Amino acid sequence: MKFATFADRADEMAAEPGDLATVALVADALAAAGDGPEHRSAGGETATADGTDADDDLPIVARFLRGAVFPGWDERTLSVGPSLCHAALARAAGANVTADDIEERLAETGDIGAVAADLDLGGQTGLAAFAGGGDDAPGAGGSALTVREVYGELVAVAEATGGGSESFREDALFGLFTRADPTEARYLARLVLGEMRIGVGSGTLRDATAEAFLNASVTTPTEERGEDDRTEEVVGLVERALQVTNDHGRVAKLARDEGEAGLRGVSLSVGRPVRSMLAQAGTVADALDAWGAVAVETKYDGARVQIHYEDRAADEPDDRSGGAVGAGDAGGPVSIYSRNMEDVTGALPELVEHVREHASPPAILDGEAVAVDDDGEPLPFQEILRRFRRKHDVERMREEVRVELRAFDCLHAGGDDLLDAPLAERHDRLREALDDGVSELLVSDDAAEIEAFESETLESGHEGVMLKRPESTYDPGTRGREWLKRKPDVETLDLVVTGAEWGEGRRAELFGTFEVSVRVDDSDDDERAYATVGNVATGITDEELADLTDLLEPHVRTESGQTVTLAPAVVFEVGYEEIQTSPRYDSGYALRFPRFLAVRDDKAPADADGLQRVRRLVGDE
Repeated sequence: MKFATFADRADEMAAEPGDLATVALVADALAAAGDGPEHRSAGGETATADGTDADDDLPIVARFLRGAVFPGWDERTLSVGPSLCHAALARAAGANVTADDIEERLAETGDIGAVAADLDLGGQTGLAAFAGGGDDAPGAGGSALTVREVYGELVAVAEATGGGSESFREDALFGLFTRADPTEARYLARLVLGEMRIGVGSGTLRDATAEAFLNASVTTPTEERGEDDRTEEVVGLVERALQVTNDHGRVAKLARDEGEAGLRGVSLSVGRPVRSMLAQAGTVADALDAWGAVAVETKYDGARVQIHYEDRAADEPDDRSGGAVGAGDAGGPVSIYSRNMEDVTGALPELVEHVREHASPPAILDGEAVAVDDDGEPLPFQEILRRFRRKHDVERMREEVRVELRAFDCLHAGGDDLLDAPLAERHDRLREALDDGVSELLVSDDAAEIEAFESETLESGHEGVMLKRPESTYDPGTRGREWLKRKPDVETLDLVVTGAEWGEGRRAELFGTFEVSVRVDDSDDDERAYATVGNVATGITDEELADLTDLLEPHVRTESGQTVTLAPAVVFEVGYEEIQTSPRYDSGYALRFPRFLAVRDDKAPADADGLQRVRRLVGDE
């Protein structure tokens, strides 16, 4: 597929206000990307680590529509911030345009795509000069760019390392921009920065995949579908495959090539993370009324981890976990992932050792990494964050902050996927797979017994309790009513940082105030995905301000005077006294006396608290 065709279709989606009409446009784009034998590899052979066939555009288009280059489980990132993107655009626009000019235009429009589309990118020399002439000439309608070429260049950008990698990335983007017409430039710039703004979310892609390849009548009104309609079942099948694979591209390809049978055959892969099942806030009364009996667990003040322990012959090398597997240990690599599916194995060597000593491969375990003192008593959450994702001085930090595993679920054991098994059965399999470090599970229908368990948990220094339906299945990435978190009345929210202000005086080179926002639940529109609830300026030391400035500066989108807007990338834990209704902020609510508590390194913006939760806390829902 030509990239110009992709960009034109994206333009149509961005202009379409109707949800069902958008699904139809996406379904048509997927069908066009994957139609015909010329788009498929002979024998289904793949050429890349993410499963993308050498001549199949469908997986790429499916991911691009969500503003992603790689599958959700893939650790590769473009490592391209706004500054680098602006520099590449300025070069492509000519000697009379600077990166500062790009930033000024961005401040006016708020959309890097609109800025890129307004630039004259077609007449430059350098990498673009090799594009040739005639129909293949760069710029203004003559671009020879294809979806696959864009993908290939972005893969190279992501995989560039070492000295000169920054220059390589800029050169590669410059080369792409000089070959782009205005519409292509709009979506290339947005894709590079992960903000497509076309109203296509995961649910839209799910429905479009079902309609394009499985004959589901998603865009047909319910009353017109007839008695034998199978749409709901098929959409559920696609949803399940997405939960297991974290890859819209792979699921679209499976739906096209193998149909429902292929999707039903999708299974977990040890070593490839899936999204964690999440919980909503709830009470013991809620749980007992809904389920009768309740499975109760300790809610640890730690960092969520998903542990993958692969099976491997004892004489095979283990590059991930320190050389050859030891004598008598039949296990292979141990991989540890954060809730955001980032690989944190290197930062937590003691958990790797614990799993090797106490677990049976193959297994996928869900749990918490908890910081403890010399007596094994839990330490505050901030202590585990000192270890999480650390790449340097790991051994020194290991001596300062001791970490232990508290596993509470089992997704795979002994070759069996357990996502559809009830919680109680999964916990039994967990105890079989791990002989030490398993969290206690109490199943009870007695409120007094549950409250006693909670009191004991709190006295032990933990955060509270989790309440789960004993028959609940494991639904990756889902925040449903099958799991409830019951905590004491600690008033905190996990909020996305969407803006900042430079400080004054001795803090003039540091951000001093931070705009924080909630997720707008179920929004597929990038521009409306977050709504402000306040500004945080207290509870932060000078040292912390310096660290936060270093953390956030790469995500600056626009700057005007002392105020900057930030791409949603960092989550703060924020304490507050109460929530009030307020017309001052986009959400309609304001935090009273907000206070910075910590950076939630273990959470992505999509995992932050949503507007619905704020409404529930206020009592508006």
